[in-house]
Amino acid sequence: MTRVGIYVQFPFCQTKCTYCNFHTGVVSSARFAPYIDAVCNEIKNHGNFYAGGGVVLPAYLADALVDTVYIGGGTPSLLDPAELSRILQLIRGTFSVKAGAGPTAPALGRGRHDIETTLEADPETIEREKAESWVAAGINRVSFGVQSFSDAELVATGRRHRRADIYRAVPILRAAGIRNISFDLIAGLPGQTPESWRTSLEEMAGLQPEHVSVYLLEVDDGSRLGAEVLRGGVRYGADTIPSDDQMAEFYETACAFLGRAGYRHYEISNWAKPGLESRHNLKYWRRQPYLGFGAGAHSFSGTQRWANAHDAAAYVAAVAGGKLPIEQLEVLTADGALEEELFLGLRQLEGIDLERIEQEYGVAVASRFDRLMTAGLVERNGSIVRLAPEKLSVSNEVFVELMK
Repeated sequence: MTRVGIYVQFPFCQTKCTYCNFHTGVVSSARFAPYIDAVCNEIKNHGNFYAGGGVVLPAYLADALVDTVYIGGGTPSLLDPAELSRILQLIRGTFSVKAGAGPTAPALGRGRHDIETTLEADPETIEREKAESWVAAGINRVSFGVQSFSDAELVATGRRHRRADIYRAVPILRAAGIRNISFDLIAGLPGQTPESWRTSLEEMAGLQPEHVSVYLLEVDDGSRLGAEVLRGGVRYGADTIPSDDQMAEFYETACAFLGRAGYRHYEISNWAKPGLESRHNLKYWRRQPYLGFGAGAHSFSGTQRWANAHDAAAYVAAVAGGKLPIEQLEVLTADGALEEELFLGLRQLEGIDLERIEQEYGVAVASRFDRLMTAGLVERNGSIVRLAPEKLSVSNEVFVELMK
């Protein structure tokens, strides 16, 4: 039976971080309920919505088994726990759901293990009663937007939480029964130094999360900070952003540090304690099917990719009118699928199995890597090709070369 992941998008935050280039907004909490109503409507009636929007679900997804759920954003930890429970109950009532898949945490308050169910959360939103309600609803994994343990760096980027909030929140989650916590850190924040970066890594490791994601700061005009950098301004600490070379050094420092701390590097930006990799995110990199619900949510059926409109108000209005506002719909060609296999496969530290790909797609691809191997960008062991360990920090350049 095919396994599928479910993603639910909550596109609202308390504030807009200066570096954020996501389609999120700051709205009154009164807007939450109508949005959740629309999401629940989409989940319950997804088959009819897809048919009206031109999406054709393959037959193998008709009885697919849901084994991961990811509620992201935005800041979905702002939601009333009853609304989160409503979403999860509806997913269980709409889809076939795999039990016994969770790593260690009980779900639904029944003392049994369940699907990997992740909630993104900001540290300052954590409260004891709320965390206990999350566990009772079936959430067994929390992904924390920590970003930094330096208050100066957090203030510069417009984050609401402070270092003390992180130390307050983790014990609350542990006491509530969350046994799988992931931390996000950003390398390259305004004012960040080698010393402050190492301090963030050390303090993070001291709290012993099961999973760590490290992202390099993105500079583009989709965020206030990025736009300020591109225009040569100084607002938001734009003139104190570390150089590209410094960011690469921060990343390499993280690679070495996390390895020594017992984390397995399994994807360019992700590390985990053994067996606690993000099973939901692995679906993205392994081209496994997932269905996204909510404004801006993306889906992949194996043959098509589609995305809902990002504007939350337009999304709510459309769903209420019986239509799903799909703004992107792509039918994948064999060539397109092959390109994804190569690009996404290289993101994973285990690499690409050329023999499998050549058999599956009926094409020879090994020669495409000859130039990259000569340049020392990738390495090959038998039929496995992977990024050279010392080239992980410049992986985007490798991908560009591969696609030429």
